[in-house]
Amino acid sequence: MRILVTNDDGIGAEGMDVLRRIAEEVSSDVWVVAPEKNQSGASHSMTLHEPLRVRQTDERTFVLRGTPTDCVIMAVRHFLLDHPPDLVLSGINHGSNLAEDVTYSGTIAAAIEGTMLGIRSVAMSQVGGSLEEGKIHWETPLTHGPGLLARVMEAGWPKDIVLNVNYPPCPPDAVTGIEVTRQGRRDQASLRIDQRSDPWGMPYFWFNFERPPSTMVAGTDLAAIDQRRISVTPLCLNLTHEPTCRALEQVFKPVAARKRTAGGDSL
Repeated sequence: MRILVTNDDGIGAEGMDVLRRIAEEVSSDVWVVAPEKNQSGASHSMTLHEPLRVRQTDERTFVLRGTPTDCVIMAVRHFLLDHPPDLVLSGINHGSNLAEDVTYSGTIAAAIEGTMLGIRSVAMSQVGGSLEEGKIHWETPLTHGPGLLARVMEAGWPKDIVLNVNYPPCPPDAVTGIEVTRQGRRDQASLRIDQRSDPWGMPYFWFNFERPPSTMVAGTDLAAIDQRRISVTPLCLNLTHEPTCRALEQVFKPVAARKRTAGGDSL
């Protein structure tokens, strides 16, 4: 099995080394294509208006001056064109990708791109590790990741589904289990914009998110992590909300019928 490893924290991130080690426990054919710099928050962006620069650091490792999405495209459509990967692993992100994080995350986006290209893809994140919390427990995914991967690969899942895995912020022996979850939603975060000045007096700005404690809803990724369980969330690429579709069909159906009856062009 050929595995492609990528991330959004950049080639030098500790989580990249951890994920490569996990992949190498599952397969002997592991390739890395990762961003040169940290791309956290890049979401599913692509580089379209400047050239993509790449350097090869060893036989199976490429460093790209681009986004996580760029990395997966280049790997599948160029570097590994003759033998595409069977699995894309993205991460391990330094910090959570829970609830609404998935809409911003370059880690998730790389897995989405792999899925769009017809390759089963898994995003992994290690919760915790902020300046306030101190240590990040990389030994937790190292301990539990290979077995988790082996089990989901044996079971299989639809090729249009991304698996989003989050490891709780605790040592491996404190993990209380694995839970298949749905995407949660945090209580509203507070966004503060810090305005500062550079040495020339020109203003610049930093976004600063302050997240209050969230209400825990059973069955969600947030609740699983709160209970020190590994969260596995299947994410669907089709964002259509079917109940709203059906409701709007009822709203517009009479209008369409009137148009046909009257023979007019206006809705």
